[in-house]
Amino acid sequence: MPPRGAGLERLRLPPRRRLRRKSDYEVTYARGRRLGDGFFAIVACPNDAGGARLGLAVARKATGDAVQRNRVRRVIRETFRLRQHDLPSVDIVVSARAGIRKARNAELRASLNTLWDRVKDQCASLPRS
Repeated sequence: MPPRGAGLERLRLPPRRRLRRKSDYEVTYARGRRLGDGFFAIVACPNDAGGARLGLAVARKATGDAVQRNRVRRVIRETFRLRQHDLPSVDIVVSARAGIRKARNAELRASLNTLWDRVKDQCASLPRS
């Protein structure tokens, strides 16, 4: 087991990096910038939290049964966890689109990494409101 240190701490996804209240989701949907592709829709809104925060809105209609829905959620959280320190201070809500049902995990990761890059490029200069 590797020793605990600052490097390992950077790879965690603590509760402060998640959207937890309905009001946070509402503000993000109302004021955020929308990005997306065939698999995911992302809404990103600047925050004062000192880092990126993630919210999930993965519907059964888009993904199917609970097993598939949880698989998609795990992939989203994992890619965000690895990229959270590269992202600007924004609240992000990720929704799944209908094309996601037959996608492989590698395709989902590639899609999300491209979207995280777009969030980084397009949302770094958004004014806080």
